[in-house]
Amino acid sequence: MARYTGAKTKIARKFGEPIYGPDKYFEKKNYPPGQHGLAKKRKKTSEYGIQLAEKQKVKYTYGVLERQFRNLYGKANRMKGRTGENLLMLLESRLDNLVYRMGIAPSRAAARQLVTHCHITVNGEVCNIPSTIVKTGSIVGVRERSKSLEVIQDSLNASSGKYPWLEWDAAKCAGKFASLPERSEIPETINEQLIVELYSK
Repeated sequence: MARYTGAKTKIARKFGEPIYGPDKYFEKKNYPPGQHGLAKKRKKTSEYGIQLAEKQKVKYTYGVLERQFRNLYGKANRMKGRTGENLLMLLESRLDNLVYRMGIAPSRAAARQLVTHCHITVNGEVCNIPSTIVKTGSIVGVRERSKSLEVIQDSLNASSGKYPWLEWDAAKCAGKFASLPERSEIPETINEQLIVELYSK
Protein backbone atom coordinates (compact mmCIF):
# COMPACT_ATOMS: atom_id res chain seq x y z
CA MET A 1 0.00 0.00 0.00
CA ALA A 2 1.64 3.23 -1.19
CA ARG A 3 2.44 6.03 1.21
CA TYR A 4 5.07 8.73 1.74
CA THR A 5 8.04 7.39 3.71
CA GLY A 6 10.61 10.14 3.08
CA ALA A 7 12.14 12.78 5.36
CA LYS A 8 9.36 14.47 7.33
CA THR A 9 11.35 17.37 8.76
CA LYS A 10 12.43 18.36 5.26
CA ILE A 11 8.80 18.53 4.16
CA ALA A 12 7.85 20.55 7.25
CA ARG A 13 10.69 23.01 6.54
CA LYS A 14 9.51 23.33 2.94
CA PHE A 15 6.10 24.57 4.09
CA GLY A 16 7.41 26.53 7.06
CA GLU A 17 5.29 24.78 9.70
CA PRO A 18 5.47 21.46 11.62
CA ILE A 19 2.70 19.70 9.66
CA TYR A 20 3.62 16.32 11.18
CA GLY A 21 3.40 17.56 14.77
CA PRO A 22 6.06 18.73 17.26
CA ASP A 23 9.52 18.38 15.72
CA LYS A 24 12.70 19.40 17.55
CA TYR A 25 14.73 19.32 14.32
CA PHE A 26 12.25 21.69 12.65
CA GLU A 27 12.65 24.10 15.58
CA LYS A 28 16.44 24.09 15.06
CA LYS A 29 16.18 24.73 11.32
CA ASN A 30 13.05 26.77 10.81
CA TYR A 31 13.89 27.76 7.24
CA PRO A 32 13.50 26.09 3.80
CA PRO A 33 15.79 23.12 3.03
CA GLY A 34 18.67 23.28 0.55
CA GLN A 35 21.88 25.30 0.31
CA HIS A 36 19.94 28.53 -0.32
CA GLY A 37 17.47 28.01 2.49
CA LEU A 38 18.81 30.90 4.58
CA ALA A 39 19.18 33.28 1.64
CA LYS A 40 16.94 36.33 1.99
CA LYS A 41 16.53 36.89 -1.76
CA ARG A 42 14.17 34.17 -2.87
CA LYS A 43 12.31 34.17 -6.16
CA LYS A 44 8.73 35.35 -5.87
CA THR A 45 6.28 32.45 -6.04
CA SER A 46 3.63 32.59 -8.76
CA GLU A 47 -0.09 32.31 -8.04
CA TYR A 48 -0.06 28.77 -9.40
CA GLY A 49 2.94 27.93 -7.20
CA ILE A 50 1.11 29.14 -4.09
CA GLN A 51 -1.98 27.08 -4.96
CA LEU A 52 0.09 23.98 -5.70
CA ALA A 53 2.04 24.34 -2.45
CA GLU A 54 -1.22 24.48 -0.46
CA LYS A 55 -2.47 21.31 -2.13
CA GLN A 56 0.84 19.55 -1.44
CA LYS A 57 0.74 20.66 2.20
CA VAL A 58 -2.73 19.18 2.69
CA LYS A 59 -1.69 15.93 0.98
CA TYR A 60 1.32 15.52 3.27
CA THR A 61 -0.64 16.56 6.36
CA TYR A 62 -3.31 13.89 5.89
CA GLY A 63 -1.05 11.29 4.27
CA VAL A 64 -2.95 11.13 0.99
CA LEU A 65 -1.42 10.44 -2.42
CA GLU A 66 -2.24 12.34 -5.62
CA ARG A 67 -4.85 10.00 -7.10
CA GLN A 68 -6.66 9.61 -3.76
CA PHE A 69 -6.66 13.36 -3.29
CA ARG A 70 -8.05 14.03 -6.76
CA ASN A 71 -10.80 11.46 -6.21
CA LEU A 72 -11.70 13.06 -2.87
CA TYR A 73 -11.82 16.48 -4.52
CA GLY A 74 -14.15 15.13 -7.20
CA LYS A 75 -16.44 13.71 -4.53
CA ALA A 76 -16.35 17.00 -2.59
CA ASN A 77 -17.21 18.90 -5.76
CA ARG A 78 -20.34 16.79 -6.27
CA MET A 79 -21.57 17.39 -2.72
CA LYS A 80 -23.77 20.29 -1.70
CA GLY A 81 -22.09 23.27 -0.08
CA ARG A 82 -18.61 24.71 -0.44
CA THR A 83 -16.21 22.38 -2.22
CA GLY A 84 -13.18 23.35 -0.13
CA GLU A 85 -14.97 22.73 3.17
CA ASN A 86 -16.45 19.48 1.84
CA LEU A 87 -12.93 18.31 0.98
CA LEU A 88 -11.71 18.94 4.52
CA MET A 89 -14.77 17.14 5.93
CA LEU A 90 -13.96 14.07 3.81
CA LEU A 91 -10.32 14.14 4.90
CA GLU A 92 -11.38 14.41 8.55
CA SER A 93 -13.75 11.45 8.03
CA ARG A 94 -10.95 9.08 6.99
CA LEU A 95 -10.47 6.23 9.45
CA ASP A 96 -6.76 6.87 9.98
CA ASN A 97 -7.44 10.54 10.76
CA LEU A 98 -10.19 9.65 13.27
CA VAL A 99 -7.88 7.18 15.05
CA TYR A 100 -5.33 10.01 15.33
CA ARG A 101 -7.88 12.61 16.45
CA MET A 102 -9.21 10.28 19.17
CA GLY A 103 -5.71 9.97 20.60
CA ILE A 104 -5.39 6.24 19.90
CA ALA A 105 -2.23 6.96 17.88
CA PRO A 106 0.37 9.74 18.29
CA SER A 107 0.39 10.60 14.56
CA ARG A 108 -1.56 9.93 11.38
CA ALA A 109 1.23 7.65 10.14
CA ALA A 110 1.03 5.60 13.36
CA ALA A 111 -2.77 5.55 13.06
CA ARG A 112 -2.47 4.21 9.52
CA GLN A 113 -0.23 1.40 10.76
CA LEU A 114 -2.62 0.47 13.56
CA VAL A 115 -5.46 0.26 11.06
CA THR A 116 -3.55 -1.85 8.52
CA HIS A 117 -2.44 -4.24 11.29
CA CYS A 118 -6.10 -4.89 12.22
CA HIS A 119 -6.04 -3.23 15.65
CA ILE A 120 -9.02 -0.92 14.93
CA THR A 121 -12.73 -1.64 14.67
CA VAL A 122 -15.60 0.33 13.16
CA ASN A 123 -19.00 -0.48 14.67
CA GLY A 124 -17.54 -3.65 16.17
CA GLU A 125 -16.05 -4.98 12.91
CA VAL A 126 -12.30 -4.97 12.22
CA CYS A 127 -11.39 -2.56 9.42
CA ASN A 128 -7.88 -2.54 7.92
CA ILE A 129 -8.37 0.14 5.25
CA PRO A 130 -7.01 3.54 6.44
CA SER A 131 -8.77 5.48 3.66
CA THR A 132 -12.25 4.27 4.69
CA ILE A 133 -14.67 7.21 4.92
CA VAL A 134 -16.43 6.71 8.26
CA LYS A 135 -20.07 7.77 8.49
CA THR A 136 -21.25 10.03 11.29
CA GLY A 137 -22.68 8.10 14.22
CA SER A 138 -20.17 5.27 13.79
CA ILE A 139 -18.15 3.91 16.70
CA VAL A 140 -14.38 3.66 16.17
CA GLY A 141 -12.58 1.61 18.79
CA VAL A 142 -9.59 -0.55 19.62
CA ARG A 143 -9.87 -4.29 19.11
CA GLU A 144 -10.24 -6.14 22.42
CA ARG A 145 -6.95 -8.02 22.20
CA SER A 146 -5.10 -4.83 21.18
CA LYS A 147 -6.16 -2.62 24.10
CA SER A 148 -3.06 -3.50 26.12
CA LEU A 149 -0.62 -2.50 23.37
CA GLU A 150 1.99 -0.14 24.79
CA VAL A 151 1.88 2.27 21.83
CA ILE A 152 -1.89 2.70 22.22
CA GLN A 153 -1.78 3.13 26.00
CA ASP A 154 1.09 5.64 25.79
CA SER A 155 -0.74 7.63 23.15
CA LEU A 156 -4.00 7.70 25.11
CA ASN A 157 -2.19 8.78 28.28
CA ALA A 158 -0.36 11.57 26.44
CA SER A 159 -3.37 12.74 24.45
CA SER A 160 -4.85 16.07 25.49
CA GLY A 161 -6.76 16.93 22.32
CA LYS A 162 -10.52 17.06 22.71
CA TYR A 163 -12.59 17.71 19.63
CA PRO A 164 -16.27 18.69 19.83
CA TRP A 165 -17.29 16.37 16.99
CA LEU A 166 -15.90 13.27 18.75
CA GLU A 167 -17.17 11.52 21.90
CA TRP A 168 -14.53 9.37 23.62
CA ASP A 169 -15.36 6.58 26.08
CA ALA A 170 -12.19 5.68 27.97
CA ALA A 171 -13.79 2.65 29.65
CA LYS A 172 -14.61 1.03 26.30
CA CYS A 173 -11.53 2.44 24.55
CA ALA A 174 -13.79 3.61 21.75
CA GLY A 175 -15.11 6.88 20.39
CA LYS A 176 -18.17 8.03 18.48
CA PHE A 177 -17.87 10.11 15.32
CA ALA A 178 -20.76 12.26 16.46
CA SER A 179 -20.86 14.80 13.65
CA LEU A 180 -18.88 16.38 10.85
CA PRO A 181 -16.61 19.13 12.19
CA GLU A 182 -17.27 22.78 11.47
CA ARG A 183 -14.55 24.45 9.41
CA SER A 184 -13.61 26.68 12.36
CA GLU A 185 -13.07 23.60 14.56
CA ILE A 186 -10.35 22.04 12.37
CA PRO A 187 -7.04 23.21 13.90
CA GLU A 188 -4.79 22.87 10.82
CA THR A 189 -3.87 26.11 9.05
CA ILE A 190 -5.22 25.34 5.59
CA ASN A 191 -6.49 27.71 2.92
CA GLU A 192 -8.80 25.32 1.08
CA GLN A 193 -9.92 28.02 -1.36
CA LEU A 194 -6.47 27.91 -2.99
CA ILE A 195 -6.98 24.21 -3.73
CA VAL A 196 -10.40 24.90 -5.27
CA GLU A 197 -8.86 27.59 -7.47
CA LEU A 198 -6.09 25.19 -8.53
CA TYR A 199 -8.49 22.46 -9.65
CA SER A 200 -10.86 24.97 -11.26
CA LYS A 201 -8.31 25.97 -13.90
